[in-house]
Amino acid sequence: MLKQRVITAILIVAALFAALALLPSHYLALLFAALVLLAAWEWSDLSGLSGAAARLGFVALCGGLMAALAWWVGLFSAPDLLAMREVLVAACIWWAVALLWVKGYPASASLWGSPALRCAMGLMTLAPAWLSLCFLRTLPAGVWLILLVIALVAAADIGAYFCGRAFGRAKLAPNVSPGKSWAGFWGGVACSVALMALLWALWPGGMSAGLVAMLVVAVATVLASVLGDLLESMVKRHRGIKDSGDLLPGHGGIMDRIDSLTAATPVFTLGLMSVGWV
Repeated sequence: MLKQRVITAILIVAALFAALALLPSHYLALLFAALVLLAAWEWSDLSGLSGAAARLGFVALCGGLMAALAWWVGLFSAPDLLAMREVLVAACIWWAVALLWVKGYPASASLWGSPALRCAMGLMTLAPAWLSLCFLRTLPAGVWLILLVIALVAAADIGAYFCGRAFGRAKLAPNVSPGKSWAGFWGGVACSVALMALLWALWPGGMSAGLVAMLVVAVATVLASVLGDLLESMVKRHRGIKDSGDLLPGHGGIMDRIDSLTAATPVFTLGLMSVGWV
């Protein structure tokens, strides 16, 4: 299993670097859309939809929402920053609601447990994340910013793993994900903050915002990434399954790999806009 995980992870990273290096923004947006729609297919099962027609209908609905958001903000022409900010603020409001539901689980399942509401959760989770990634790519340092948000999430995962194993006694969300601890959470935050400080010092030409501002962005991004992970864990636990799919050997499904990014990317993008980078 470990060998499978390592090989799959290497292939994923290599494919990501190749896509970011070689694909123009339009084609990269299509690639990201394909991955998000695969995740939408998995989410349709998490939502409790049965039958290929119903699940494909959810995927089509997600694709339609993504297209509508891209049109609304002018993603493929001259992005409207005000419209983009409105979408990101709405996404962050959704994640604030999600935090309350995660904290209140299992009692909160009475509010969101129906298939229709779980479908709505999936739409609000996936579509803004795709839009955020595509918008980042349109910025002058877009490739590096995408790599930055991915690196922050990865650093948080690594820090959480090692600190959780060493010191993890108090559980972060035992009803949702019993393996996560407060020690792991703070270890992840510390690793991401340290990474941001290092990259701020090494960034070619200097970052477009001050160190303190970017550290705040890093903390907000990591907090969101943890929430994204917990939200999917909560829905999987409610559904009674371990993985969202089996497309990635040793890793589960697409959704299992991008759950943290679905929350982190909109928060990171809004953070850049708030500190004056955009």
